[in-house]
Amino acid sequence: MSAIAAPALPGLDCGLCGYRTCDELAAQLGAKPDLLKRCIMLSDDKAKAKKSDAPPRAAASQAAPPLTSCAAAGAAAPCRQMRPINEKEPWKDSLGRDFDFYLEHFPEEPGPRETILPHNPMITREMDIQVGDILIGRPLGMSCGCPITHCGVTMSVDKRTGVIVWCVTGPLNPRQGKYKDLGYYIAEAYDGLITAARGDVRIGERYFFQPRMCMLQWRHSGLVNYLNRTKGQMQVRLEGLWIG
Repeated sequence: MSAIAAPALPGLDCGLCGYRTCDELAAQLGAKPDLLKRCIMLSDDKAKAKKSDAPPRAAASQAAPPLTSCAAAGAAAPCRQMRPINEKEPWKDSLGRDFDFYLEHFPEEPGPRETILPHNPMITREMDIQVGDILIGRPLGMSCGCPITHCGVTMSVDKRTGVIVWCVTGPLNPRQGKYKDLGYYIAEAYDGLITAARGDVRIGERYFFQPRMCMLQWRHSGLVNYLNRTKGQMQVRLEGLWIG
């Protein structure tokens, strides 16, 4: 069976199917056409809503307009186009903002290593969080304030303080099985690797960085408080996190 062309997908790169982009999902459809069912934008309910509620659309052959980000709905100021990372200018996020390096996850782990604290630390004990548990939650407020629900697998738990270390893995695991919902949490730190940077990285200084697997491809900021230089890469810990 031939592969389904990428234009058949919505192009939103929402990640809810378990793949980071629509193109990555499209590349798998030739061998596994049933994967198309994972796209919630093309589900039966969504399709019916489009037919009954949506105004007449232009021909399907026309390219969809680029996604935009506005200061407010209906604002007079022009919107900035959301764009993918341009390899010719690699130190720009999807909003065109500069950053200093990509943060890579450890190759032996399933995703970025993040230290978190639930807004109610008692939840860690009440929900009996164990190593290996699949979790979901959203970082709220000064600690990032990311609009995306994070999903991951527990790596370590401190029942006394409520602190959890997990690897962020994306939404596929929770959609396929059982998970525990932390609700809101505070993102305390990232641990990972730097394999390339546009300048020197030093302990005790704050940097803009982009987690390589960030679904929004947005820059973050963090203070480097641990740094171990090895051949070809640096192991780093960043605390005091926020987005923007």
